Amino acid sequence: MAKLDVETSFIEKLAELLQRTGLTEIEINQGTTRVRVARQVQMAPMDVTAPVYMQAPAHQAAAPAAAPAEPAPPAGPDASHPGVVKSPMVGTVYLAPEPGAPPYAGVGSEVKEGQTLLIIEAMKVMNAIRAPRAGRVARVFVENAAPVEFGEPLLVLE
Repeated sequence: MAKLDVETSFIEKLAELLQRTGLTEIEINQGTTRVRVARQVQMAPMDVTAPVYMQAPAHQAAAPAAAPAEPAPPAGPDASHPGVVKSPMVGTVYLAPEPGAPPYAGVGSEVKEGQTLLIIEAMKVMNAIRAPRAGRVARVFVENAAPVEFGEPLLVLE
Protein backbone atom coordinates (compact mmCIF):
# COMPACT_ATOMS: atom_id res chain seq x y z
CA MET A 1 0.00 0.00 0.00
CA ALA A 2 1.45 3.38 -1.00
CA LYS A 3 1.95 6.09 1.59
CA LEU A 4 -0.47 9.00 1.24
CA ASP A 5 1.39 12.31 1.18
CA VAL A 6 -1.13 14.97 2.22
CA GLU A 7 -0.35 18.15 4.11
CA THR A 8 -2.23 18.31 7.41
CA SER A 9 -2.75 22.03 6.86
CA PHE A 10 -4.74 21.16 3.71
CA ILE A 11 -7.04 18.89 5.72
CA GLU A 12 -7.39 21.55 8.42
CA LYS A 13 -8.43 24.09 5.76
CA LEU A 14 -11.04 21.65 4.42
CA ALA A 15 -12.36 21.12 7.96
CA GLU A 16 -12.60 24.90 8.46
CA LEU A 17 -14.48 25.16 5.15
CA LEU A 18 -16.96 22.52 6.37
CA GLN A 19 -17.55 24.48 9.55
CA ARG A 20 -17.84 27.86 7.81
CA THR A 21 -20.24 26.70 5.06
CA GLY A 22 -22.33 24.30 7.11
CA LEU A 23 -21.57 21.44 4.70
CA THR A 24 -21.20 17.98 6.19
CA GLU A 25 -18.74 16.50 3.70
CA ILE A 26 -16.09 17.51 1.16
CA GLU A 27 -14.31 15.10 -1.16
CA ILE A 28 -11.34 16.02 -3.36
CA ASN A 29 -9.96 13.71 -6.07
CA GLN A 30 -6.69 14.50 -7.79
CA GLY A 31 -5.10 11.76 -9.85
CA THR A 32 -5.02 8.66 -7.66
CA THR A 33 -5.20 10.68 -4.43
CA ARG A 34 -8.58 11.01 -2.75
CA VAL A 35 -9.23 13.09 0.38
CA ARG A 36 -12.62 13.06 2.10
CA VAL A 37 -13.38 15.19 5.14
CA ALA A 38 -16.74 14.74 6.87
CA ARG A 39 -18.32 15.87 10.09
CA GLN A 40 -21.32 14.68 12.07
CA VAL A 41 -24.19 17.07 12.48
CA GLN A 42 -25.60 17.30 15.98
CA MET A 43 -29.36 17.22 15.85
CA ALA A 44 -31.37 19.19 18.39
CA PRO A 45 -33.17 16.89 20.84
CA MET A 46 -36.84 16.36 20.11
CA ASP A 47 -39.44 17.72 22.49
CA VAL A 48 -41.11 14.46 23.53
CA THR A 49 -43.76 16.30 25.52
CA ALA A 50 -45.24 17.99 22.44
CA PRO A 51 -48.40 16.31 21.12
CA VAL A 52 -48.19 14.58 17.77
CA TYR A 53 -51.16 14.86 15.42
CA MET A 54 -51.76 12.45 12.58
CA GLN A 55 -54.45 12.47 9.96
CA ALA A 56 -55.93 9.30 8.57
CA PRO A 57 -55.51 8.96 4.81
CA ALA A 58 -58.53 9.90 2.73
CA HIS A 59 -60.46 7.05 1.12
CA GLN A 60 -59.32 6.53 -2.43
CA ALA A 61 -61.49 5.22 -5.23
CA ALA A 62 -60.31 2.22 -7.19
CA ALA A 63 -57.86 3.07 -9.94
CA PRO A 64 -59.21 2.97 -13.50
CA ALA A 65 -58.04 0.18 -15.78
CA ALA A 66 -54.57 0.78 -17.15
CA ALA A 67 -54.23 2.04 -20.70
CA PRO A 68 -52.38 -0.15 -23.21
CA ALA A 69 -48.64 -0.07 -22.57
CA GLU A 70 -46.68 2.48 -24.56
CA PRO A 71 -43.01 2.13 -25.40
CA ALA A 72 -40.80 3.11 -22.48
CA PRO A 73 -39.17 6.53 -22.70
CA PRO A 74 -35.43 6.52 -23.40
CA ALA A 75 -33.28 5.82 -20.38
CA GLY A 76 -32.01 8.71 -18.29
CA PRO A 77 -28.80 10.58 -18.96
CA ASP A 78 -25.87 8.45 -20.11
CA ALA A 79 -23.73 8.51 -16.96
CA SER A 80 -21.16 6.24 -18.61
CA HIS A 81 -20.05 8.88 -21.15
CA PRO A 82 -16.41 9.81 -20.40
CA GLY A 83 -17.18 13.53 -20.50
CA VAL A 84 -20.15 13.53 -18.13
CA VAL A 85 -20.01 16.09 -15.31
CA LYS A 86 -21.89 14.82 -12.25
CA SER A 87 -23.35 16.73 -9.34
CA PRO A 88 -20.99 16.70 -6.35
CA MET A 89 -23.85 17.47 -3.96
CA VAL A 90 -27.59 17.61 -3.39
CA GLY A 91 -29.13 21.00 -4.09
CA THR A 92 -30.80 23.25 -6.64
CA VAL A 93 -29.05 23.83 -9.95
CA TYR A 94 -28.91 27.24 -11.62
CA LEU A 95 -27.67 27.54 -15.20
CA ALA A 96 -27.19 31.33 -15.07
CA PRO A 97 -25.77 33.73 -12.47
CA GLU A 98 -29.15 35.46 -12.04
CA PRO A 99 -32.65 35.33 -13.53
CA GLY A 100 -32.72 36.68 -17.06
CA ALA A 101 -28.94 36.46 -17.52
CA PRO A 102 -27.45 34.26 -20.23
CA PRO A 103 -26.45 30.76 -19.05
CA TYR A 104 -22.87 30.07 -17.97
CA ALA A 105 -22.59 27.41 -20.70
CA GLY A 106 -25.19 25.95 -23.05
CA VAL A 107 -25.17 23.23 -25.68
CA GLY A 108 -22.44 24.01 -28.19
CA SER A 109 -20.51 26.35 -25.86
CA GLU A 110 -16.73 26.01 -25.85
CA VAL A 111 -15.45 26.03 -22.26
CA LYS A 112 -12.01 26.22 -20.69
CA GLU A 113 -10.77 24.09 -17.82
CA GLY A 114 -11.92 25.67 -14.55
CA GLN A 115 -14.66 27.77 -16.19
CA THR A 116 -17.97 27.86 -14.29
CA LEU A 117 -20.54 25.62 -15.98
CA LEU A 118 -23.41 26.17 -13.52
CA ILE A 119 -24.02 26.67 -9.83
CA ILE A 120 -25.65 24.45 -7.23
CA GLU A 121 -27.27 26.02 -4.20
CA ALA A 122 -26.93 23.83 -1.14
CA MET A 123 -27.87 25.07 2.34
CA LYS A 124 -28.02 28.70 1.15
CA VAL A 125 -24.46 28.47 -0.29
CA MET A 126 -23.89 28.95 -4.03
CA ASN A 127 -21.32 26.40 -5.24
CA ALA A 128 -19.73 26.95 -8.66
CA ILE A 129 -19.39 23.73 -10.65
CA ARG A 130 -16.35 24.17 -12.84
CA ALA A 131 -15.27 22.40 -16.03
CA PRO A 132 -12.84 19.59 -15.21
CA ARG A 133 -11.24 20.08 -18.63
CA ALA A 134 -11.60 22.18 -21.77
CA GLY A 135 -14.18 21.10 -24.31
CA ARG A 136 -17.56 21.72 -25.90
CA VAL A 137 -20.86 21.25 -24.06
CA ALA A 138 -22.59 18.48 -25.99
CA ARG A 139 -25.65 17.99 -23.81
CA VAL A 140 -27.27 19.51 -20.71
CA PHE A 141 -29.37 17.09 -18.66
CA VAL A 142 -30.80 19.50 -16.07
CA GLU A 143 -33.19 22.42 -16.16
CA ASN A 144 -32.71 25.75 -14.44
CA ALA A 145 -33.87 25.85 -10.78
CA ALA A 146 -34.36 22.07 -10.71
CA PRO A 147 -33.36 19.90 -7.75
CA VAL A 148 -30.36 17.61 -8.28
CA GLU A 149 -29.05 14.62 -6.37
CA PHE A 150 -25.47 13.67 -5.56
CA GLY A 151 -23.91 11.90 -8.56
CA GLU A 152 -26.67 12.95 -10.95
CA PRO A 153 -25.37 13.71 -14.47
CA LEU A 154 -25.51 17.46 -15.16
CA LEU A 155 -23.98 17.80 -18.63
CA VAL A 156 -21.55 16.23 -21.10
CA LEU A 157 -18.26 17.83 -22.22
CA GLU A 158 -16.73 16.58 -25.46
